[in-house]
Formats: sequence, C-alpha cells, structure tokens
Amino acid sequence: MSSEQIAVNTIKSLGMDAIQKANSGHPGMVLGMADIATVLWHDFLVYDPRDPTWKDRDRVVLSNGHGSMLLYAMLYLTGTSLTLDDIKNFRQWGAPTAGHPEYGFAPGIETTTGPLGQGFANGVGMALAEKWLSEKFGTDLLNHRTYVLCGDGCLMEGVSAEAASLAGHLGLGKLIVLYDDNRITIDGATDLSFSEDVAGRFSAYGWHVLKIDGHDRQAIREAIQQGIATTDKPTMICCRTIIAHGAPTKAGSNKSHGSPLGEEEIRNTKIGMGMDPDQHFAVPEEALAYFTEKDDSRAEKRKQWNRNLASHPQKDEFLSFFERPDLTGVEWPNFTTGSKEATRSSSGKVIQSLAKALPNLLGGSADLAGSNKSLINGSDDISANHFSGRNIHFGVREHGMAAICNGMSLHGGVLPYCATFLVFHDYMKPSVRLASIMHQPVVFIYTHDSIYLGEDGPTHQPVEQLMSMRGIPNLWVVRPADANETRYAWELALSHTDGPTALCLTRQKLPVLDRTDLESASGVLKGGYVLSETANSQVILVATGSEVSLALSAHQQLQQQGIGSKVVSLPCWKVFDMQDSAYKNAVLNPDLPVLTIEAGITFGWERYTGRNGSSIGVDRFGASAPGDIIGQKLGFHTDNIVARAKELLR
Repeated sequence: MSSEQIAVNTIKSLGMDAIQKANSGHPGMVLGMADIATVLWHDFLVYDPRDPTWKDRDRVVLSNGHGSMLLYAMLYLTGTSLTLDDIKNFRQWGAPTAGHPEYGFAPGIETTTGPLGQGFANGVGMALAEKWLSEKFGTDLLNHRTYVLCGDGCLMEGVSAEAASLAGHLGLGKLIVLYDDNRITIDGATDLSFSEDVAGRFSAYGWHVLKIDGHDRQAIREAIQQGIATTDKPTMICCRTIIAHGAPTKAGSNKSHGSPLGEEEIRNTKIGMGMDPDQHFAVPEEALAYFTEKDDSRAEKRKQWNRNLASHPQKDEFLSFFERPDLTGVEWPNFTTGSKEATRSSSGKVIQSLAKALPNLLGGSADLAGSNKSLINGSDDISANHFSGRNIHFGVREHGMAAICNGMSLHGGVLPYCATFLVFHDYMKPSVRLASIMHQPVVFIYTHDSIYLGEDGPTHQPVEQLMSMRGIPNLWVVRPADANETRYAWELALSHTDGPTALCLTRQKLPVLDRTDLESASGVLKGGYVLSETANSQVILVATGSEVSLALSAHQQLQQQGIGSKVVSLPCWKVFDMQDSAYKNAVLNPDLPVLTIEAGITFGWERYTGRNGSSIGVDRFGASAPGDIIGQKLGFHTDNIVARAKELLR
C-alpha cells in the first residue's frame, strides 16, 4: 500500500473514531473528501507548521464546517497545531476540536464555519484582501492562494451565490474552490430540492470551472494545477464524490451525513481499507512522515519570505497594516455649532479624515454608497483590472458583503467597513453575528436608522433592528446624537479591535449641539454620559441618536416649569455597561425615575428604566409620510416628552 493511500486511510480512520467516541458528528464528508485533503495539503498547500500564522501562507477554509474532523485530522497529521488528545476529545468541553471549526481555537482554523455558505464568502474576502495587498506591496510579500472546501449545502445558501458573483466579477484568480459534489444532504439525495447545473452557474459568474472524479487523486492534482495556472478568474473544481466513501453499507447514503457510522460499520470500513479494526485512533508513522516530508522546504519558503521582508523598502508600512490602527495622526473634521447635518454626512466626513491617516482602510456599500456617504473621495474603485483603489462596490448583496468583510478582516492587513440601510441588517445578521463570535473588528455602517426615513414607508423604516443588534454579544451598537458624537463613534469603533461595531446613522439633519453649555461629545467613548443637568434634577431623560436633541428641548421646557431634569446621551449600551458602578450611578442616579426616548421598540429599555421608569418608543411598524409628520404622530415631540416626564413624577 502506498504512503499516500495510508495517509488517506488515516484521515478516514481518525474521523470515524473521533465522531464515534463523541457519539456526534458528520463522518460522511470526512471519508468523502479525504482524497482531496491529502492531495491539497501534501502537494500544493504553501504553509509552515513551525509558523502556522505566517502572513504569506495559503488559507484553507472548510466552508462545509460540519465535516470539521477532516480539518482537525489535517492540522494534527501535518503538525500544525492539534494533538491526538485533541482529536480524541472531539466536541468535548474545553477542547479546541469543537463541533464546527471555531476561529481562534487553534492555528490553522482560519474562520468559524457552521452556517453553510459563510466560509465560502469568507474565502472570497480573504482572496480580495490578498489581491489588494499584493497590488500595494508586490508579490515578494503577498502571493498566496485561498482554497475553499465546500459542499452542496454551501452552494444552496444564497450568501455563497452573492459572494461567488462578486468574485467572478473581480477576477479573483488566486481563489480555488473544491466542491464536494456528493449529491447528498441530511434529508436525502439533493434531487429532492437541488437540480441546477452548478458548473454552468459558476461559468456564468465568470469562473474557471472543472469537473473531476473526487476520488481520483491524479485528477485532483491536475485540476488544482489548472486552477493555479488560471490567474484571471477564480476556479471552481466540481469533485464528484461518494459520501462516506469506503463504508460498506452507508456509502452514498444520507445516513452517514449527520450521525456516527456505528462500531460495526467502522470495523468493516477499516477491514476494507486494510487497517486493524481493533485499533482506535491509530496513526501509522508512515502517515505522519508522508505529511511532514516536505517541512524543510516549507520552512525555507517562509525563511526566504522573511528575508524579502527584511530588505523590502515598505517593510514598516507593511507590518503596520497588521497592527491595531493608530489614530494619533487623524485630523478629525470640525463641525459648526448651530448648523444641521445628518449623521450619515458627518460619518462621510470622518471617513475622509480616517482614510488619509489609515491607508489600509477600505470598504464600500451594497449599491447605496451615495446614500451611505461611504465612498473614500479621491480614491479609485476596485475592479478586476484595477485593484489598487479603496472603494468596493459590493452591489445589492448585503449578506455577501458582510461575510466578505469578515474574510478580509480574518486575512489581516486591511481595515474593512461596509454600509447599507439599517433595515437591511436583517439580510446581514448571520454574518454580523459571526463577526462577533470571531472577535473581528469590522465596522458596519447603517444609515436611514429610524421612522424618520419617511415616505419609503414601513418596509424601509427600522423599528426592531437596534434591539436585535444589541442582543448580539460582543457587537458594539453606536447611535450618535450629532456630528461630534459621530466623530467619537468612529474613534470608539476603531478602538474596538476585539469585535465589530455597528454605527447607526440618520438620514435627516440633526442640530450640531452647542457644547459650550453641554458636556463634551467625548463621553461617547464611555458609552453614555450626562449631557446636561440641573442642580435639582427630579427625572432623567435618556435618549440616543436623533432623539437626544428632543430630550434637550424637553429638558429646557421642564426647567421653565420649575422641574429639574438630567439629559443622558446613551449611544452605546455595551460600552456604558462596561464602566464601573460609580460612573454608571453618577450618570443614571438609581434614586431618580428614568424616561427613555428612542425611535425604536421599547422592549429592552427596562434594564435602565427599572420599575419606576417608562419609555417613549415605536412598538409598531412605521408609516409612509414625511418623517417629521411620522415623528409627531408617534409622540416624538417636546410636549409629549414633557408630559410623560411629569406623569412619572406624579
């Protein structure tokens, strides 16, 4: 038996044993893609197990993440990160070998994949980042490929279609996808619901498409070689495989998709492979030697890269791109007190200042750049033939856009942002959630943030989205009150290097608050702060975004009636909740009743209002009318706030 065949059998054996021991997992894909993985890691993948985070390594994304044991087996057998004990503890508490690959659990796990299609789109983002950086610094520093392993489920999910379309449009030639075309999903054969011509679809996207036998290792080699040789378009290799390949009774069956094979089936599979059926987690020395025999040449490639870096004239700038952003050189814009400006416009001005100081800031919009004010002025658009620009036109692809930005962030070296209307967060939420799980510092810009959008009506007026986002752990949701708060909102976002930030901005113009008698907008950096208060405050008015100026008007009217109040701007709950108790109690005095004002649902505000407080919000969908009319009709005016505050005091 050849060393290569022993290596394939070892991958299959480890996958079967680990899943059986855990009594949970998806063995079919591991057996079905073992030939592909063996060829890819042994013959083509550029990496160094002695430095698994080397910046110019090839990236491998396991988009069909339910087959995680395939990736774990490779990371162990190649000596990249995992141990045999990690394999034995598959899906157990505290083990890096989680049910689906989790970014940060071990080197070599390039992204968190579980929701199908996400990894595919992340791979597009990684390839985009590599091409942009390679254009800037040259192929001496960045010249690697992104490989994506995916399955039928990944290609059924719409996010992969969005990402694949853009990848073809941009000609991402260093992206190679190996599609596990086994025609099986959990419910049964794919022809229950899936009969499209995948090869034809990807050809239409502008991809280079190949069709092979996914168990013919020579065919796999030749296909990958063709993919590497194709530099002007991404490559899709359709690998016809048999799920649970080699299992006597479950090969080709959906019964091997989401459940362990069972002891008897595993025993007979091992016998068929020429392995000892009584040995569990057996790893022949020949398999380890096969996957590590090229390690010296791999290390030499990395050492040569280090030599290239050491002598490269852009070395310092290159390395700075992979560090946390330095804001000391930012010349923040000035805003004229008393003028009126939509916070989307203020954000646009901040982006221009940031772009001058942060040359690796790049991003775009889902076909709404003019409305989102998200273009970098003076910069070119990224296109297939001109990749040095900084403006990405994602097209009407919100979900793909967010997932691609996650991939760009995971690759490193770039600071990605993307923009759309707040109501379309619903299209993006799975990717935003994964950015939060993976602690990726992507900035999501959401404009047209409330009912004040006006005539477009309820479909475009977000009411529940703010609270939905606030419920995502590690996502900082920031809704600034004016231009100066928007400036600090961006500073807050770029300081959040351990997770994503959502900037929620207005379409309508807001007054630039006069800070002469008000507290500095730098209070945004603490999540919330006292904007104004009287010595004898009896009630606290808490507001976010466009409602802060309304709260200030009510505060003044209450003063005229002899009632003292405190106005609190609370743009970011999570950051405010991180402050110490003394600060939080100074801002939100627990002895005073709280009235919150926000143009969104009131559910959730009880964390700050307590038993004695109340909320003014929108516990219904909006309406089609001018924004100021909607605001009046739904109670967002000074008289109503004053009346509700006095009602609390009674």
